[in-house]
Amino acid sequence: MVENVFILDNGAYSAKVEFSKAKKPKIVPNCIVKAKAQRRRFIGNQVDECGDLSSLFYILPFQKGYLLNWEVQKTVWDYIFSKECCPVNFSETPLIVTEPYFNFNSIQEVMHEIFFEEYECQSLLKMNAGDLCNYNYRKNNPQALCCLVVDTGYSFTHIAPYIKDKKYKPGIRRIDVGGKVLTNHLKEIISYRQLHVMDETYVMNQVKEDACYVSQDFIRDMETAKHSKEKARDYVLPDFTSIRRGYVRAAGQPDEGGHQILHLNNEQFAVPEVLLRPSDIGISQMGITEAIVNSVASCPEEVRPHLFNNVLIVGGCAKFPGFQQRVQRELRSMTPEEFDVRVTIPEDPITYAWQGGTVLSQDPEFYTYCVSKEEYDEEGHALCFEKFDTGRSG
Repeated sequence: MVENVFILDNGAYSAKVEFSKAKKPKIVPNCIVKAKAQRRRFIGNQVDECGDLSSLFYILPFQKGYLLNWEVQKTVWDYIFSKECCPVNFSETPLIVTEPYFNFNSIQEVMHEIFFEEYECQSLLKMNAGDLCNYNYRKNNPQALCCLVVDTGYSFTHIAPYIKDKKYKPGIRRIDVGGKVLTNHLKEIISYRQLHVMDETYVMNQVKEDACYVSQDFIRDMETAKHSKEKARDYVLPDFTSIRRGYVRAAGQPDEGGHQILHLNNEQFAVPEVLLRPSDIGISQMGITEAIVNSVASCPEEVRPHLFNNVLIVGGCAKFPGFQQRVQRELRSMTPEEFDVRVTIPEDPITYAWQGGTVLSQDPEFYTYCVSKEEYDEEGHALCFEKFDTGRSG
């Protein structure tokens, strides 16, 4: 049995990190932030120390879902592994780290070099976050032969079928819509209708998280919003003195504090709708429900009923209220009557992959999935590609 493993679910928006014996991970913004009002830069969670969170400038390691800025990523990793965050000694502690589906070989090689040569990691296991989600789901649902993982994150949404713990690569679908696109769409709507907020990514991301939800009947809700104030709500913006984070309240309440108010109406549900209808903002791709059906149709016929019965949605966008019900209803209407359709969103869809790492770390076979530093020194990248691509990660 492995004693303790360090798990780094390295997302484009945030890294979920901790030792496997911890009850829950730390969630660390995967970026360096510069504030207009202060000269210093903030790495990861240091942004909490920033006095004025308006007009923040983000320097991100990921571009379009892939790790391209190594200088920024190494700075964030150094912070994560330091005494300030999660001090770890990789000469004694195995590491599980996640990477995107179909990651470029050149990016993978740099990751191997950094962890084995710079951090001197003794045992490394590299997987897709979806692999860990599938592992977690199958341990909690041992009767399930299959799992369809829908990972709707920051840059992309991926739909990946897993058949008996192996990902079925021909069935993987990618939609170029995630949390970043939704935040930018919300910024554009608010800037056009009310207040220039194009530089306020941090605050508008919070507005999205606090106020947006998935409509159960989009056309009807649009009509209601057009002809009445039933859907209207106000969002009190933070001033970073008395209000650190903004909040939603009923529309039309008198404001005695002189705070700036956003008046929200149909954007509350029109923004998350892009996940289901990317064409609304000119992206000519399938929405999530359609992509699920398309993915399952590409899988062997005998597993299709099992996949529809085990749809798992994870990632930050899964937290929108009403998401599970909408996908469940749409899938039900698009699948054969004899199939059972079950859509699950875990209690915390953001940390679900990390939790899967804690489960995997207790597997008696754990070390057989890893590459040791000794093996890497002898066989190099070739062994990593062979083991991480054709081993547990499919």
